[in-house]
Amino acid sequence: MNQEERQAAGQSGQGRQPEDSAEQLDAQTQTGETPAEELSHEQLLLTLEDAQTKADQYWNQLLLARAEVENSRRRGERDVENAHKYGLEKLVRELLPVQDSLELGMAAAGEGAEFEKLREGMELTLKMLGAALEKFGVQEVNPKGEKFNPERHQAMAMQDSAAAEPNTVLTVYQKGYLLNDRLIRPAMVVVAGARAERKGPPLDERA
Repeated sequence: MNQEERQAAGQSGQGRQPEDSAEQLDAQTQTGETPAEELSHEQLLLTLEDAQTKADQYWNQLLLARAEVENSRRRGERDVENAHKYGLEKLVRELLPVQDSLELGMAAAGEGAEFEKLREGMELTLKMLGAALEKFGVQEVNPKGEKFNPERHQAMAMQDSAAAEPNTVLTVYQKGYLLNDRLIRPAMVVVAGARAERKGPPLDERA
């Protein structure tokens, strides 16, 4: 091959390079291939979305855990407070019949000098017992003359009365008691029913 033929062949090869590049790009487009830079960008977006989703899940779990810890702390404080306030409830229930017996004994004590010292001793004992109970948050419920309260009173009977308003406590059979505002024994009472009408004398007596 002489020099002129070699130059012609080189020019022919240089002229085919753009055609080859165009054909390769067209083949990549038809097969759906994308450059490496675009694939990396899409993968990065997917990775970021996945990380954000996991971060949101972890944050929600943290909030739930904190709420549970706070609820447990409050329950513990409430339990401790109730234990302090109502831990003596069983003891108070055992002491109330003693106070009832002393009050009944005073009411049944006879008159006269021979019973005076006994009465004084019982009164002193009742005062000491009442002061001790009050010191620990015990309150007496003696609702005579008050409106009937089903949350603190237990009706034993109903009785018509001309002097009392309906639904008023006429008689207290047994006092009730509260321990730090919690009812530990209701007051047993007789409640006024409908107001009794006073009947006048017969007609012949009026005449």
